[in-house]
Amino acid sequence: MSEIDLLFAKKLKQLRHARKLTQEELAQRAGIDYKYLQKLEGRTPSSPTLSTLEKLAKGLDISLTELVALLDENRYGRPRELS
Repeated sequence: MSEIDLLFAKKLKQLRHARKLTQEELAQRAGIDYKYLQKLEGRTPSSPTLSTLEKLAKGLDISLTELVALLDENRYGRPRELS
């Protein structure tokens, strides 16, 4: 498990709570297995695939770009400029 996996787990849970969704509701909206979502938010999270990230973003009603940007912002304190 990496630092980014832990950060993703924390951010995913925060986003879900901000939208007042249960794990079951988000899993259903995203079209993923509830147990897998539990693992993604858990103490030993796994790295989601790009396909899963797309599904989660859709379930959270944000774009994939927004989801990744939130992770980057939390990791580095602000969005980084691309060179």
